[in-house]
Amino acid sequence: MYQTVRYEKQDNIGILTINRPEALNALNSTVITELEQVIAQVEQEEKAGELGCLILTGEGRSFVAGADIGEQCPFDLTGGRNWGRRGSALMRRIEKLEIPTIAAVNGFALGGGCELAMCCDIILASEKAKFGQPEVTLGITPGFSGTQRLPRRVGVAKAKELIFSGKMIKADEAEKIGLVNAVFAPEELMNGAVEMAKSFTKNAPIAVKYSKACIDRGMQMDIDDGIALENEMFGMCYATEDQKEGMTAFLEKRSATFHNK
Repeated sequence: MYQTVRYEKQDNIGILTINRPEALNALNSTVITELEQVIAQVEQEEKAGELGCLILTGEGRSFVAGADIGEQCPFDLTGGRNWGRRGSALMRRIEKLEIPTIAAVNGFALGGGCELAMCCDIILASEKAKFGQPEVTLGITPGFSGTQRLPRRVGVAKAKELIFSGKMIKADEAEKIGLVNAVFAPEELMNGAVEMAKSFTKNAPIAVKYSKACIDRGMQMDIDDGIALENEMFGMCYATEDQKEGMTAFLEKRSATFHNK
């Protein structure tokens, strides 16, 4: 069905793989189009309660090595602006999914690849992974919201250092600065990602979604508004069947069975 991506499901966990290994999974217009199509499907599955977590990864020795420079090189002002807007809109759609998202970074995550990883809730990395925003070495800025997400992840000063220099960092340094949650041996990366996804999906789906919303929206508010948002969504949990099941199961000393209701 797709030329450059692959989408499959393990129970209620979606696995989206960028599948253009001959080009180190570089993002061209075909990849972006197919990612838009898959994310539309994910949004529908999420809405239907069929999906509890999404894992993004890359085929071969790269996660995403960046955007396709050959395709970008001829752009003029309008072309560059439209490309940036399109890529940023896709990243934002992924970021705004209600379910948790995990980037399993198996190799290069540079430029648009680093930006794709950062729009996920969690970043897990292989020991072979390398991260960077090298756009200034090509005469451009990060174009898919890297200037906005990297400082939110690692702090302003470190983000400026990485973006101004365009240098790559290895997985251990990425973990040290807080860009990456955990580092795995290459052969254990996907197992680690799936196990983490299962640790999310075993819990009450609505409560997980509400918690994500509180964090993501609250981080853009002052603390009083953020607390008010949490208070409201905390209260909304008590209108769900899952809350009754979760607390009853606890009192009865048994495992809860949640139904996303």
